[in-house]
Amino acid sequence: MITGMRIVGIALSLGVGLAGVHPGPAVAFNDTSITAQPGSLAAGRDLTNNTIIQTINDLDLTNLPEFIKAFTDREKASKEQLDEATRARDEIAASLKISQGAVDGFLQTLGEQKVSPEQLKGKLVEIASQFDATRQRLAALDPDDPVTKALVDQAKAEMDKGQPDAASALLQRAEEADLAAAAQARALAQQASEAADARQVHAAKAREGRGDVALTELRYGEAAGHFGAAASLLPAGSSNDRRRLLRRQAFALYQQGDERGDNPALRRSIEVLRSVLKEQNRDRVPLDWADTQNDLGVMLATLGERESGTTHLEEAVAAYRAALEEWTRDRVPLDWAMAQGNLCTALMWLGERESGTERIEAAVVACRAALQEQTRDQHPLDWAMTQMNLGAALSRLGERESGTARLEEAAAALRNALEVRTRERNALEWALTQIDLGNVLMRLGERESGTAHLRDSVMAYRAALAATMRERLPLVWAMAQMDLGNALWMLAEREGGTTHLEEAVAAYRAALEERTRDRVPLDWAVTQMDLGNAFERLGERESETTHLEEAVEAYRAALREQTRARVPLQWAQTQINLGNAHMRLGERESGTEHLEEAITAYRAALEQATRDRAPLDWALAQMNLGHVLLTLGERENGTVQLEESVAAYRAALQEYTRDQMPLQWAMTQTGLGAALWRLGDRQSGTAQLEAAITAFRAALQEYTRDRVPLQWAMTQIDLGGVLSTLGEREIGIAHLEEAAAADRAVLREMTREQLALYWPVAQMNLGNVLVKLGERENGTTRFEEAVAACQAALGEYTRNSSPLNWALAQINLGNALEELGERENETTRIEEAVVAYRAALTAATRNEAPLLWATIENSLGEALEKLGDRQGDTTRLEDATIIYRAALEVRTRDQNPLDWAETETGLGDALVALGKRDSGTARLEEAVATYRAALEERTRDRVPLGWAETEQNLGKALETLGERDNGTARLEEAITTYDEALAVFVAAGADRYESICRKERDNARKALDQRKS
Repeated sequence: MITGMRIVGIALSLGVGLAGVHPGPAVAFNDTSITAQPGSLAAGRDLTNNTIIQTINDLDLTNLPEFIKAFTDREKASKEQLDEATRARDEIAASLKISQGAVDGFLQTLGEQKVSPEQLKGKLVEIASQFDATRQRLAALDPDDPVTKALVDQAKAEMDKGQPDAASALLQRAEEADLAAAAQARALAQQASEAADARQVHAAKAREGRGDVALTELRYGEAAGHFGAAASLLPAGSSNDRRRLLRRQAFALYQQGDERGDNPALRRSIEVLRSVLKEQNRDRVPLDWADTQNDLGVMLATLGERESGTTHLEEAVAAYRAALEEWTRDRVPLDWAMAQGNLCTALMWLGERESGTERIEAAVVACRAALQEQTRDQHPLDWAMTQMNLGAALSRLGERESGTARLEEAAAALRNALEVRTRERNALEWALTQIDLGNVLMRLGERESGTAHLRDSVMAYRAALAATMRERLPLVWAMAQMDLGNALWMLAEREGGTTHLEEAVAAYRAALEERTRDRVPLDWAVTQMDLGNAFERLGERESETTHLEEAVEAYRAALREQTRARVPLQWAQTQINLGNAHMRLGERESGTEHLEEAITAYRAALEQATRDRAPLDWALAQMNLGHVLLTLGERENGTVQLEESVAAYRAALQEYTRDQMPLQWAMTQTGLGAALWRLGDRQSGTAQLEAAITAFRAALQEYTRDRVPLQWAMTQIDLGGVLSTLGEREIGIAHLEEAAAADRAVLREMTREQLALYWPVAQMNLGNVLVKLGERENGTTRFEEAVAACQAALGEYTRNSSPLNWALAQINLGNALEELGERENETTRIEEAVVAYRAALTAATRNEAPLLWATIENSLGEALEKLGDRQGDTTRLEDATIIYRAALEVRTRDQNPLDWAETETGLGDALVALGKRDSGTARLEEAVATYRAALEERTRDRVPLGWAETEQNLGKALETLGERDNGTARLEEAITTYDEALAVFVAAGADRYESICRKERDNARKALDQRKS
């Protein structure tokens, strides 16, 4: 079944110092003139402004969001809040050695840009770093013109006071003044050209300063425009400065695209950087050329990760490999390692979109290469980040391979990362790594027989959730809740019971508090689907239908967003799950409405999830269609639905192979076994029953007691059921003993709590096979045990919650009581059997469950016939004949030959009992004809004991007829018939039947001897 589980991708965090978590893998830029941008990709060889980062790290900024709020909305802030915010501002200003007004501007920008709480500290580092860089650039400006110099000095002063807009305006005036002077200089004379060029350079620097100011306010798009304009202002011969400014433009565009989801900005950044590459001479500046190739790779990979195709990712790989041609390990080891790490990421993303593993294998190689230089001792944070990426790549490989070696390696890599990414150092990064570790452990748990890894994954998720993630990353917190729910769901699958399922429901509901339909509609739908899965499993293990009905509602809610047009394959998966819930409800109800809805849902899914498009979803839909057709077939006459069920299961096995999908293969084998069992039950011969046994035993090769105890138990129960049916048709009792052993093994190995609703099924089936064994013995022990087992089952089933199962338990109880009553002089037990059968008929009506109704009618006829015969009550005997004839309207010879023969035999018994009390022979003659008709289907080869039973009863009818005529033919035929039945009873070891048959034959012989004498 679909779990619709969307496990959160490995959160490959990027961070330097206080950098915020990035959803993608770690990548790094290089540009010798730019310092690191906290919260984003590194943009320089000196990856961080260590002084500023360390200074801000040392400050207690726990209440930074409240300080910003107080400064941006002073009217609403209390005096105490403003005082506290002012003290924090003063502390920041003093620590950074800048003006209080400047810090006011920082906080104002953070508030206006609505920076999320988890990014505030990183963005503060970014703004402060950019502010410092801007001041340095302004200090470097030394214009000759006194007017321009005065404007630049004023801009410096405004910047120091925290007035970036005023500074920008003054710089614009300086730019305009210099441009005007440059124009005038050119107009004056050719000799002023050098002065004009100098003015252009100063103008470009002023425009670049405006870009720096924009960066302090996180206006990346505006900054990119300034840097591009500055590059265009430079005179000919300033190629190095021009390339530098274009790279700054490209990086600002990248920040706009990366942080704001602006794909056009990303595309423009790629265009700009490619223009830089055209101007760079690889032979003259090979390392700078490699820098640019690396940065181009980052931009291409970021864009490619967002797109469905692979073109940009392929180009990113090519760019990284080009960079590595110059960035060799010997020449620049750390740059070489950085490019290897970036190459690992791009290859991994490519590999995720391909069916093979070649790219992901290459990604692993690249990550391990990077770790040769990024050692834990010298570069701990880079080492931890690459361990994370290595864990991600190994996890992807492990998901595609059948073993667990890669997943074990992935877990080891993530645990390595956690040794550096500690909770004390950075609680958020630690929590995200715990989530990634939980995902890998859950994948390991899926493939192993025990529950250790699943339990470890639950611990990892809970640890992450305890790290106060919700306020900072509410959607990531919700995803962790989802993953926790999935792990608990899997634990419940292995261990039985309902505790873990109830915990899973709580986790999914928690996720829905943040994953709302308005905020993330498709994620909301996925969570609804997983919630539905948990409800469905709970409903399967409980007698009530409330949770199953909740599952239907959850799936229907999911389908409001998972439309066929929008997400066709997810729509198909949810249709499958909806069908499952309807099927479970249909199993509990006597009608077929829910079963028909389930078929509709599965067939709808198969229209979209075709074998070519989605082979595994197609196989799942086929398997579940087989389930519901089997359930319908059990309630209807004929074998058409059962044969379609067999075909659906066999179709599913074309994709669910044992090598590739062992547990799904086993599940399908159990379904196939059940369908073959029901077919065999309605047909003569044993071929289908033997095929069913083969299917169940095949399933048990994967469904082991240690690996999946609940599935093992369910399959054991089914195996016991088909062995019982087969044993009923054979002379010996070996298969019946095997059936009893199978049921007892389940009840011995599994507790009532673990088995949940399957515990009464095991009890009921055990009672059924004990009755069959008891029929072949003289004592009553087996019957007494059967009564106890059936009564135990009825302690779980109620007519309201599970009417058909309750009816089946009543039938089996009636059978055991009836057999006990046959061996006792009193009729109390048989009267109790009649009560049980009549109770069953109130839940299983002819219209809603015709075959079950006919089975109950047959059993009721037997009990009434025995009561009437013992009590001399012809009314009950007449009732028995009426009931048998009604059952034969459903149990027809064409569609249910063996059941038809059984009921014909019962009708014959009632006619004989009535015939003994009539003066004529019409009833007896009809009984003989009825028995002979039954023997045409109840042959000695097909069902030897059933044949012997009918032969014996035919002998009794012939003996009674012989006693009423003057000849000996009927008596002689009766004796022959008795002898033939006796031979089978002796061979089968059916002592009681042998004793009764021998006594009746001896009576016939005495009657014959008396007639002859």
